[in-house]
Amino acid sequence: MKDTGDFEQRVSRSIQASIAVKQLLLGNADVVSLIAKVSARLVDTISQGNKVLLFGNGGSAADAQHIAAEFVGRFAFDRPALPALALSVNTSCVTAIGNDYGYDLVFSRQIEALARPGDLAIGISTSGNSSNVLRGLSVASKMGLCTVALTGCTGGKLKGVVDHCICAPSNETPRIQECHILIGHIISELVEETIFHEQSRISRS
Repeated sequence: MKDTGDFEQRVSRSIQASIAVKQLLLGNADVVSLIAKVSARLVDTISQGNKVLLFGNGGSAADAQHIAAEFVGRFAFDRPALPALALSVNTSCVTAIGNDYGYDLVFSRQIEALARPGDLAIGISTSGNSSNVLRGLSVASKMGLCTVALTGCTGGKLKGVVDHCICAPSNETPRIQECHILIGHIISELVEETIFHEQSRISRS
């Protein structure tokens, strides 16, 4: 069996790098404020009977599905389901649109079909430049949705097309994705506790 000493050092370095990026996130008052603002907007969206649409590619698709599951299932305690859809889960829909219209339209076409004014769209892209995420959020904006992007440190092209762009303070995809799921968990917790504050109080007593 290979000696694990080098692996242990590399594990430690990866954990330290992840912590360092999260410390940068914590130290940026503007980003902290923006996460709080988006959470409040989500509370309003759901309280008014609207839904959340989430989408991204690869690991970002997994993050979209993860966050949607926190809403539809539960985050910290039992409560009624919250309306959230991840647009990467219907493989027949994704592959049909990709085959017939092009992969750039796999999200925008679904938004045209499923979204309504008052809904909120969250697009996730570590680069901020994924063309299908850009198209999806652009169509969402034209349809009257509030639009949110989770990106890397620059925001990429998405920064210029959304209402709110939350930029993880890193250029490294793994560190960005670790921030994105942390942000998703924070948002899920705040939305759940705010909408179901009485159940939250009981669960903690």
